[in-house]
Amino acid sequence: MRRHREAAGVTIDTVAARIGCSMSKVSRIETGHTSATPADVQNILDIYGVDDAIKMELVQIAREARQKGWWHPFSTVLTGAYVGLEAAARAVRTYEQQVIPGLLQSEEYAIAMIRAARLGDRIEEIEQRVHVRMARQSLLTSDDPIDLRVVLDEAVLSRPVGGDEVMRDQLRRLIEAARLPNVTLQILPFDVGAHAGMDGTFAILEFEEERDADVVFTENATGGLFLEKFEELEKYNAIFEAIQATALDPDASTQMMELLVEEPLWKLKRRVSEST
Repeated sequence: MRRHREAAGVTIDTVAARIGCSMSKVSRIETGHTSATPADVQNILDIYGVDDAIKMELVQIAREARQKGWWHPFSTVLTGAYVGLEAAARAVRTYEQQVIPGLLQSEEYAIAMIRAARLGDRIEEIEQRVHVRMARQSLLTSDDPIDLRVVLDEAVLSRPVGGDEVMRDQLRRLIEAARLPNVTLQILPFDVGAHAGMDGTFAILEFEEERDADVVFTENATGGLFLEKFEELEKYNAIFEAIQATALDPDASTQMMELLVEEPLWKLKRRVSEST
């Protein structure tokens, strides 16, 4: 990439301005310190006026590089292709009923959750799962961060995974994440009653390139299911839009989480049980 840029007489700052990213990102792409999406490679090579045959080859290399990423050494503890697809996505929309999404979990919360849910895992496997989960979170703070939209059922905030201190810290982490410009976090409160998302949790992954169709992922204990048919995507898009419209807006959701840090629901329930 650097060789083609220099041959075209183009500077890094020109490339950054043309594709809408930082100069450091362009530099890291050239040195191999960060991966580039096929769309990034296509756009950069268009600037350089590179021959179509060379362009196709380099775009394919970029596509293959993202398919076999940093998580590959941990494939023994990964039960599907989700992590790779997430890394290639430009946006993720997700609804959760039981747990904080992996992209927003604190390390202590992740350890407690995985220990409880993965009864047969060895300590080494738990450590690897946690490592992957923490590494995935760089998608939120990179030079070209993923757009994340999350709706959390109030039940997620009501269960003290890891205990009181761990859960309060997790709530603070959610509040910090909600302030990121690329993160939208909403709470679906109990008082809305029945709602469109009651059939289960899911994530919708959206991709930059038109040839890469969006995907819905529904998780289960043995991995999960990927849905790609047009009618399935339409259904889950409609469900997400409905629960997003029903949920508290982002500001009200943040205020609710700030209140819960001070007065957690699990503390209230403990006092109620003690008085009966």
